[in-house]
Amino acid sequence: MRTRILLAEDLYMVRGALAALLELEADLTVVASVSRGDDIVPTALETRPDVAVLDIDLPGTDGLTAATELHQKLPSCRTLILTSFSGPGLLRRALAAQVRGYLLKDAPPSQLAKSVRAVAAGQRAIDPELLLDAWNCQENPLSARETEVLRHAARGADVGDIANSLCLSKGTVQNYLTSVVTKLSARNRIDAVRIAYDQGWLL
Repeated sequence: MRTRILLAEDLYMVRGALAALLELEADLTVVASVSRGDDIVPTALETRPDVAVLDIDLPGTDGLTAATELHQKLPSCRTLILTSFSGPGLLRRALAAQVRGYLLKDAPPSQLAKSVRAVAAGQRAIDPELLLDAWNCQENPLSARETEVLRHAARGADVGDIANSLCLSKGTVQNYLTSVVTKLSARNRIDAVRIAYDQGWLL
């Protein structure tokens, strides 16, 4: 029996290279590949993969949100995150989403097939150092709304833009940003964005 794999990666060349790498293994086969996060669950329900290899930063729906939905709708499919993000906060979110594996894109190519096999067998495939970092990191102190406001700020939106986008007053947005800076012990808004990215609280 060959392990059936779904790939989710938005960069065409990377997706093709990953598929080719996995197809070199006699016991692995790629049954589907998608470039958008919102295509993951519908494609998985159609193709019934054993393992979904997902990037986090995808158009439409991010990989962790898709992993949560995939676990709910197709629990027989186990998930391996393959990403360039090593923030401990992201790994904690991944574990909460029932992800079985978490692999960085700079890992040796042979590690991918090994991790897929481990995940397919119901084992964990996570770098011990990443797990230790995740264990030691603090919980995200920001509320969902504060995180949303900061995400808009990280994309370059000013207070007026954020207010219009979220249907809030400028004063409310400013209060949220002040709260974010205070909670993260940041010097300013830019420093708050850096801290949140480093911790994996923002994609």
